[in-house]
Amino acid sequence: MSKSDEKILVGRIGAAHGIAGEVRITAFTAEPLAIGSYGPLLTDRPDITIAIEKARQSKGVVIARLKGVADRNAAEALNGTALYITRETLPPPEDEDDFYHSDLIGLEARLDDGHVLGEVVAVPNYGAGDILEVKDPRSGDTYLYPFTRAVVPEVRIAEGYLVIAPPLDVEPGEEEPN
Repeated sequence: MSKSDEKILVGRIGAAHGIAGEVRITAFTAEPLAIGSYGPLLTDRPDITIAIEKARQSKGVVIARLKGVADRNAAEALNGTALYITRETLPPPEDEDDFYHSDLIGLEARLDDGHVLGEVVAVPNYGAGDILEVKDPRSGDTYLYPFTRAVVPEVRIAEGYLVIAPPLDVEPGEEEPN
């Protein structure tokens, strides 16, 4: 599958909201209500596509009315459904320092001398900023690096790699001083 055909998770349907068929959606987009602007959404269920007719934000979730869902039973049947778009649906990043997580996953992580650290396998964010999770192919261990300009001075998506400058002169695999 090419990068442009890749499905990107943008949200997950949760519990029904009320009796008129609305659902709660946890959106994984930078702006939660943007999930309604991508048009029909692909799902992890065969032959089901979701179209959001109306959406509003409430207490950390998006409350949405979906096309063809008119009652609570139909809404409850969608609980847990993952919502996707294709990569080509997303506009190109506006700034050279902005990246989609899906573009970073799979990149080779190198030191500035060319030594390969491993592959970026995830880009979690626990509230203090994005973190690159890099898996060492030899040991299977993973290492976390803050995704900042100081620690990741170069990102070369077209060439398939990024450069990591580990902070505090700690190389992967080394123990930190006690």
